[in-house]
Amino acid sequence: MNEDANLLEAARQAALVAYAPYSHFRVGAAILCEFGIITGCNVENASFGLSICAERAAVFAAVARGARRITRVALACIDATADMPIATRMPCGACRQVLAEFAGPETPIFVDTVGIMTLGALLPEPFLKVT
Repeated sequence: MNEDANLLEAARQAALVAYAPYSHFRVGAAILCEFGIITGCNVENASFGLSICAERAAVFAAVARGARRITRVALACIDATADMPIATRMPCGACRQVLAEFAGPETPIFVDTVGIMTLGALLPEPFLKVT
């Protein structure tokens, strides 16, 4: 398996352990950073605003290990069906912004069953800190 296939498989495996008793929509994310592949899954809460998306869970886990640069991202929504709109499998706005904190606009985002796009295509004008 090549690196991209490994990343996507890691996202699928992460989705299997998601906690999604409300939406029944399990999502896994895998990011590649200086520490290798780090995964995360969505974790829902009865107070919906306290839920966390898979993408942010993966980024925060990587940052907790000391990562500061993400070079690739893979997402898998294992409960998505073929008749669902592609938009249901895409990262939310908050996740796109968090990814932009640690990844450049050229960073590839692999969305299972959808394809590959760049972070810049998903979030063309991110809010960035002034340096």
